[in-house]
Amino acid sequence: MQQRLLSWLAITLTVLASAWARSSAGDKVLVVSDAKLEAAEYSQFWDGLKNRGYELTFRKTSEEAPATSSFDVPSFSHIIVFAPSTKTYPADISPQSLVHLLSDPTQPTNILFVLQPSTPSSPLRDLGREFGISFPPPATPLIDYFNAVSPSNATSLLLTPPVTPHTPGFNGGDVLYSGVAHLRSNNPLLVDFLNAPPTSFSADPLEPADVIVEVAASGGEGFWAGGRMGLVTGFEVLRGGGRATWVGSLDLFRNAATAINGKPTANNAYALALASWTFQETSVLRIDSVEHRRISESSPRDQYRIKDDLIYRIHVSAYNPATGEWEPTSQIDDMQLEFTMLDPHIRTALSPVQGEKGWYETKFRAPDRHGVFKFIVDWRRKRYTALHSSTTVSVVPFRHNEYPRFLSSAWPYYLGALSTSAAFVLFCALWLLGGNEEEKKKTQ
Repeated sequence: MQQRLLSWLAITLTVLASAWARSSAGDKVLVVSDAKLEAAEYSQFWDGLKNRGYELTFRKTSEEAPATSSFDVPSFSHIIVFAPSTKTYPADISPQSLVHLLSDPTQPTNILFVLQPSTPSSPLRDLGREFGISFPPPATPLIDYFNAVSPSNATSLLLTPPVTPHTPGFNGGDVLYSGVAHLRSNNPLLVDFLNAPPTSFSADPLEPADVIVEVAASGGEGFWAGGRMGLVTGFEVLRGGGRATWVGSLDLFRNAATAINGKPTANNAYALALASWTFQETSVLRIDSVEHRRISESSPRDQYRIKDDLIYRIHVSAYNPATGEWEPTSQIDDMQLEFTMLDPHIRTALSPVQGEKGWYETKFRAPDRHGVFKFIVDWRRKRYTALHSSTTVSVVPFRHNEYPRFLSSAWPYYLGALSTSAAFVLFCALWLLGGNEEEKKKTQ
């Protein structure tokens, strides 16, 4: 009896652990790795993902199966690319195929890209340009003598990533980073998670002094240095919400990086935190429903009249990885509504409704212009899922029988017509009652 109870308890705990951190997009993960990469060297990272409910499937770049999609339907919710040294990829994991999977508007596949300094001019470097990311020449790792683990090893750095709500599970600490940096473009879809230290630069570790001398002689042209470089960068697609993360250090995920000189590091916690954002566990929002109507009515209309008093409501939920459920959220304080026809005629704030969690509303008067209008909500913030909603309605003028009996603006015309009519009647009365003076004289 006791053994059976323990078995049921173990099953229950397993189910709860699986449901605790499942992604809002799914739990199937494909790990694509180089032929020479030893998966056992990254076992702590794999175990961390499995403990959070993910189902991992491993595949070498030299293999054709399992395929990433079947009949244009993605077979996996997430892909981890641990293949920085591969020069050629199968057709289903080529850069073009990965971009197609990521940008699918209905069922996007999230991707975690991992590189290293020895990455040649491979498809991964070319793919980075599609995201607005540029890499330095091959074999030029990040060097920093101020944050190095030891003076003799300036390519192994101890960095402190920022603690944010978007990387849950990482509560601070030093991370051992040995890898390559990159430059970000001004693409608004890029998200900076970790930047290079201001004292760092990218160069050949065998000849760093010669590189600095040459760059100084050329006025700094072509020198990869400073905090403008990125080490970990995220990317989120607007339509569909697919996410991708570029990490320039394969060693960040390695078991050996979880401790340095006998002291533990935060590498595993930070790696799992990056995976949680990439796999859409955190900062995931969605629009559940939209309502619009006249203030004096309870149901929506396909068309409204000019100068109608309208109310617009929208319900937003956030994904909670702890429960695996969507929960209403009222934490957004800068959402706006646009009532537009070509150009926005009205732009107003959507405020949270007191006592109704998840609901945002605004009240406004329709413009004095008829045509086809749209209720548009387009909320975009870095690290969060973009929210977009568009509803088309018609705004019509008053019909002939809907105008008021008397218009205040027409009073001058009313008075003019009445005075003219009164003057005409008075003139006629005077004409008729005045008599004919000439006929009276002839009669006499």
